[in-house]
This record gives sequence, C-alpha cells and structure tokens, in this order.
Amino acid sequence: MAGFFLLLLFSTRRPVGMFLLNHMGIKVVQTWLGCIIAATVIAFPLMYRNARAAFEQLDSNLVYAGRTLGMSDFSIFWKVIVPNAGPGIIAGTILTFARALGEYGATSMLAGNIPHKTSTISQRIAMVIQDGDYMTAGVWVIIILIIAFGIIVAMNLVAGKNMKNIQRW
Repeated sequence: MAGFFLLLLFSTRRPVGMFLLNHMGIKVVQTWLGCIIAATVIAFPLMYRNARAAFEQLDSNLVYAGRTLGMSDFSIFWKVIVPNAGPGIIAGTILTFARALGEYGATSMLAGNIPHKTSTISQRIAMVIQDGDYMTAGVWVIIILIIAFGIIVAMNLVAGKNMKNIQRW
C-alpha cells in the first residue's frame, strides 16, 4: 500500500513528481533514489516510536535545570535532551536500518527491479527463489546477514563508548 501511494506521489505525471523533474531535475520513480525513499518511508515508524519513547522518558527537571543555567532551547535540546535520549535513538536507528535493509514491497513498486540500476538484495533473493535457485538465495541471505550484523555491531560499539560512565544495576 505504501509503495502504491509513493508511486502515485512521485510519478512524473503527478504534481510532485512533475515538479521535482521539471524544476530540480530529480526523477524518483525507477531510480536508486526511489529505493532510498521507499525504504525510509517504510522503516520510519520504527524510528519514530523508539525516539518518541526515549524523549517521553526524560526527566523534565533536566530541561528546567538547563533553563536555570541560562541555556537556550537549542542548547538544551542538543546538550541535554539528545544525549539522555541517546540509547532510545540508537535502538530506533538499529531497528530502522534492519527493517530498511530487508524492504521489498515498496522498493519494488517505486524503484522497480531494473538489473544493475535499482535492484536490492531483497529483490535479488526473491528473483532467484522464483527461478528455484535456493543455493544462490542462501548466499545472498548470508551476505545480507553479514552486512546487517556488521553494521549493528559497529553501531553498538560506537554507542557503547558513549555509555561507559553510566552505571547499571
């Protein structure tokens, strides 16, 4: 459903798609940009829910303390709120990345499956399974698992360095 609405929105025969193409020279449908937009739109709710939960759990006294110290709202947000909500934001980022990496439906609708132009690993897995080539599909699955696992480990290592001083029970 989301892929269909994205296709309607960015089609070069619709106002938004026509504007992007004619005024900015940007074509979204059947391009790599379409892959990125589709994966982002599909994965965004995971990031939103985690970030919102992280921000809602913050102690409002931290904001009041920042104000009493004369900090601007901009400074309070970047120096107090974001660092304290960091674990939730990082968790949302990891979930969003994992979801976007495996996106198939919306990317197929918006970007198509043009070989060597808009193919994604998920689309490649589906195509080789349709051909009955389970060995190649297995190799692609292992590749995507290695990529996802490697990036998730790297993100956790980076996040862990910022959390060394936090005491846990």
